[in-house]
Amino acid sequence: MAKKTKIRAKEKDGIVIAKVLMSHPMETGLRKDKKTGKKIPAHFIQEVIAKAGDKTVLEAFWAGGVSKNPYMSFKYKGAKGEMLTISWIDNQGGSASKSAKVK
Repeated sequence: MAKKTKIRAKEKDGIVIAKVLMSHPMETGLRKDKKTGKKIPAHFIQEVIAKAGDKTVLEAFWAGGVSKNPYMSFKYKGAKGEMLTISWIDNQGGSASKSAKVK
């Protein structure tokens, strides 16, 4: 599985708008494989954390009902030039982290 995360973050009037796209299959565990008829095991992102510098600006807990390759957008008070880091952990122990500079 490709663990790719894309981040865009822009500041305007002291508010940063962050847009994040995460590459992940996000399987619920309820679908069946068409060839074998067996259920596809659950595989989804459980926790997403966004940090601006040392400050946590977003913490989200997800379940299997989130779509494949999830996209999220959020706002927080921040400044140009600071680093925004997005980290996630899935239910099978996989994880990824990516940082981007706020423009």
